[in-house]
Amino acid sequence: MAWLPSVSLLQLRLALDASWAPDTAYLGVYKPGNSALGQCYPTSRVVQWFFPDLEITTGEVDTGSSLETHFWNIDCSTEPPEHVDLTWQQFPSTSRVVRFRLLDRNTLGDSPPTVLRCRLLLKRVLLALGHRDCSDCLEAAQEGGTCGVGAEMNNLAVCRRAPDEALDPAP
Repeated sequence: MAWLPSVSLLQLRLALDASWAPDTAYLGVYKPGNSALGQCYPTSRVVQWFFPDLEITTGEVDTGSSLETHFWNIDCSTEPPEHVDLTWQQFPSTSRVVRFRLLDRNTLGDSPPTVLRCRLLLKRVLLALGHRDCSDCLEAAQEGGTCGVGAEMNNLAVCRRAPDEALDPAP
């Protein structure tokens, strides 16, 4: 039984903030008071998992002292397209996007360490949202597969079992 949790962007944002850690950040970066630092790519993948109609965008952000690569989501079905960036707070308030482009979700080419960071963040977010930990599903996710009731989306394999669904349903 496939199940996709119904969450608002605010609920997802709060779950993401509770789930970010150095092991989900790019190169393990960490700065006290800036939990979003280095979390933009795995966050954009998790957002796309919950909101499949959103695309991933990459661009350059001028922070005033450097140009930084950044990732976020965009809803191309709206006019004008709506940008959804749940990690913007990692940049100084005077920062601005100087250029961006959409990525093709079918050719992202994530490296194995990136896939693991994305899976780890997704697992933590699901747990923060009240999804029960399923060791079979987590094992399948580590191996790049799916469990019996799981689903795979863009290499993010996790259980989509409803929180109240029994792990071993009675016959």
